[in-house]
Amino acid sequence: MRAVRLHGPGGSKDILLDEVDVPAIAAGEVLVRVHAGALTRDELDWPTDRLPAIPSYELSGVVEAVAPDVDGFAPGDEVYGMTPFDRDGVAAELAVVPAGVLAPKPRTLDHVQSAAIPLPALSAWQGLVEHGGLVAGERVLVTGAAGGVGHFAVQLVRIRGAELADDGVDLVFDTAGGEALVRAADALRPGGRLVSVAEEPPNGGTYYLVESNRAELDELSRLADAGELRPAIDSVYPLEEAQAAFARSMARGKHGKVVLQVR
Repeated sequence: MRAVRLHGPGGSKDILLDEVDVPAIAAGEVLVRVHAGALTRDELDWPTDRLPAIPSYELSGVVEAVAPDVDGFAPGDEVYGMTPFDRDGVAAELAVVPAGVLAPKPRTLDHVQSAAIPLPALSAWQGLVEHGGLVAGERVLVTGAAGGVGHFAVQLVRIRGAELADDGVDLVFDTAGGEALVRAADALRPGGRLVSVAEEPPNGGTYYLVESNRAELDELSRLADAGELRPAIDSVYPLEEAQAAFARSMARGKHGKVVLQVR
């Protein structure tokens, strides 16, 4: 099969399209024929002792085969999800993925749109709902609101019945870090909460790392199929143009996800 692999520490210029063996399935895993894989800024910063490695951690595709101990998925099922970061990614024609990180893809979206959801939308959901405790009627400030995580956060704030605001807010959800985070902290009302997915907040607050979650992916699919949640797509590249795709993913001025269309 064909797979995109990072061969050195030079970023996108060290990306090559290789012919590699189809990966074997182990217990608890699913072999997915990848239709699309989304890219994330800075994901090529791999330790050199892990190279060559396949990047991209968000996929949408069709189940090709399942391990004998896997229930709930069968060949032909359309799935999407976010794979763990401690293993090869999914920028390949076929990828082995733990069954627990997959969910049925949104029915109303295509594979490119579906691949653009998992990491940023899970980040937004977990920041706002799990760590932020957002409830209807609250006032929320989202930093980096036009970015990959931020544009999902804005949609989820409205979906959850809360209000976007610039001052006197109950919750700051930071996706940008730096000066934006420092300024946003001043907008909190007394007793307000500050959550950041970008960096450790000053003077308290919560910092977290996004995690795969099947139940949350199911809810994101439901929202997408209801027309309430939509991913922004910056650009789509074929597998053969992976170098250009990764260069674009690291560029400034993007509006949405960069996606590799594999199939």
